[in-house]
Amino acid sequence: MYLVTMLEPFCHPFLVLLLSFSFLSCSPNKVGQTVQVNSPNGNYIFNLELGNENTLAYYTVSFQGKTVINSSRLGLTLENGTQIGKNPKIISQEANEVDTQWKPIYGEHSVYPNAYQETLLTLAESDFEYKIRIRAYNEGVAFRYELDAAEGSITILEENTEFRLDENATTWTSLRAQSEIRKISMTQLSNSAAVERPFLAQLSDSLFVAIGEAALVDYARMKLRSVADQPGTLVADLTSEVTIDGMLTTPWRWVMAGTTAAAILQNNYLLLNLNEPSKIEDASWIQPGKVIREVTLTTDGGMACVDFAVKYNLQFIEFDAGWYGNEYDDASDATTVTVDPKRSDGPLELQKVIDYAKSKDIGVILYVNRRALEKQLDEVLPLLQSWGVQGVKYGFVNVGSQEWTSWLHNAVRKAADHQLMIDIHDEYRPTGYSRTYPNLMTQEGIRGDEESPTNDMVINTLFTRMIAGAGDQTNCYFAERVGKMGSHASQLAKAVCIYSPWQFLYWYDRPQGSPSKKGGAGSSEDFIQEVPELAFYDALPTVWDDTWVLAGYPGEYATIARKAGDDWFVGILAGTTDYQASFPLDFLDADLSYEATIYSDDPSLVTDTKVRIETMEVDRQTQFEQKVSEQSGLAMILSPVR
Repeated sequence: MYLVTMLEPFCHPFLVLLLSFSFLSCSPNKVGQTVQVNSPNGNYIFNLELGNENTLAYYTVSFQGKTVINSSRLGLTLENGTQIGKNPKIISQEANEVDTQWKPIYGEHSVYPNAYQETLLTLAESDFEYKIRIRAYNEGVAFRYELDAAEGSITILEENTEFRLDENATTWTSLRAQSEIRKISMTQLSNSAAVERPFLAQLSDSLFVAIGEAALVDYARMKLRSVADQPGTLVADLTSEVTIDGMLTTPWRWVMAGTTAAAILQNNYLLLNLNEPSKIEDASWIQPGKVIREVTLTTDGGMACVDFAVKYNLQFIEFDAGWYGNEYDDASDATTVTVDPKRSDGPLELQKVIDYAKSKDIGVILYVNRRALEKQLDEVLPLLQSWGVQGVKYGFVNVGSQEWTSWLHNAVRKAADHQLMIDIHDEYRPTGYSRTYPNLMTQEGIRGDEESPTNDMVINTLFTRMIAGAGDQTNCYFAERVGKMGSHASQLAKAVCIYSPWQFLYWYDRPQGSPSKKGGAGSSEDFIQEVPELAFYDALPTVWDDTWVLAGYPGEYATIARKAGDDWFVGILAGTTDYQASFPLDFLDADLSYEATIYSDDPSLVTDTKVRIETMEVDRQTQFEQKVSEQSGLAMILSPVR
């Protein structure tokens, strides 16, 4: 339920009874109202403060009795000069309570809880009315603006929403979706350009807060810009103006908190809850799975990848840039198979590979650059469907502005019309739209293996970017860069820690039978070796029935356990220092014993990958203990003993 409380005492007790939902002070020139919305479990309290005349609307957020967002401004600046949030008055308010759950087509859990308290406020400033919708979930709080132009359009020039933190907070920030994530203080942030969301900050030893947006569909992307003369204050920074005819609903602005960074990541499904349910009635064609990228753009390479996929329990192969010509040339035609000579000598009989893959129950994904998509989308999508292609990777898409945000999500919807699954690459960051259109399987917007990140950077990614949803990490296993990034055991662990329904496991790796690669990144001579630890990838699912973020701190360490069927998979990553992993296996089912198969790094081994494989019997009473060296990892499968 919502509560409305006084900012000033009443002059007459009878007024308290009459004005039970809207309290006004009797003092001259002072008008005060506070709307309070609590989460069902009481952990979160959102307070909207409408202060004295000619003052602005502010809000605060507290978590477990501690303030995480200090008094922060709300508001929008419209093209016609209207300043929303300048001096609002409450016209009406409606309360709503929801306590449900829903089952995703795929996800990090088989069921998601959806419990919140909601207040919808109708506010007025002069002769202009608008609404603010506030929700307090057990996982966080969210709010958005709702405006109705009646006839005509509304243009938003700026969003004035603030997020005021403790100026002494520590943050983990990046300027772009794929740039390095740096650990800096709020004071250092004041000299920075607008930073990415989700934004993570540590307020104290046992208090973390994250900020971001959800349900960004046809609006401009929000980044966060520091306010120079207000230390600790961030303000919404829109990439472009926003114009909507009729009803305008902004994306949700959300705040999550936790005693650890791991606790926030555990609740990342809040973003899905803030999006509409699936609009795809028959989703039987949507298939998660593991992928190998075909790097040679040849028929033989494609056939070899299909055979490898069958042998090693992969579900897809992917042909990347170059199959229809130079991806950067506007003249290239994505309705033809015309191999870019700078990438491959060919030959590539693409339809032959697609047909062969289909006969082996392996799907084919094709990359298409945004240049071709922008001019040929309505031709390409039905054509690829007719070829038997199951997915498309949208490459180098334009992002940020309202125009390109709208275009891209429309392109996802159009793909669904042709039963095509989508992977969006480069700067696009998710805000939960895969709930509404689950053919949007995954996306980049992540500093993946293409950028050769060290383990500490991957752990930074895990506790910031992965709050937003699935991330295409472009994993590789045999490429030389693995030694620079971390270790082979940490590559195995990353595939558990970094969630993606389409999991690329072999980005720079070629199977036996594949011809030499011409130019570009990746190995041109070495092949995938049949090493014993590939059994871990063989068994690995990409979607889960349950997920536990057991421990973690950005840049330093992470432990995640995920369940699929009766089996559990555990990934552990160590960053800048050695990590002594120690945790109970109390997530295991009671009254069952499990065989734990453990994959760890052992530099003393004479093998190329130096991965040790051990087994032991465990149960839910077992306390697992093992040291993981800096920039290394550990992966584990736990299967019931039958």
